[in-house]
Amino acid sequence: MDDALHARVVELETRLSFQEQALAELSDALAASRRESTRTAELLERAISELREPRGDFYPDSAAEPPPPHY
Repeated sequence: MDDALHARVVELETRLSFQEQALAELSDALAASRRESTRTAELLERAISELREPRGDFYPDSAAEPPPPHY
C-alpha cells in the first residue's frame, strides 16, 4: 500500500508541475496579447487623429475647386 500511495503522490506532483508550467506559459501569452492590443489601440487612435487633422495644401478643399468642364 505504501508503494501505491508513493506512486500516486509522485504522479500528482508531476501533473501539478506540468499544470504550473502551462499556467505560466498562458500567463505570458496573455500578457503579450494585452501589450499587442494596447499597441494596436494606440496606433488606431493616432491614425484617427491624423485623419481628423486639416488636410492643408496637399489635399485642397473640394469646395474651393472650380467645377469640372461638363457642368
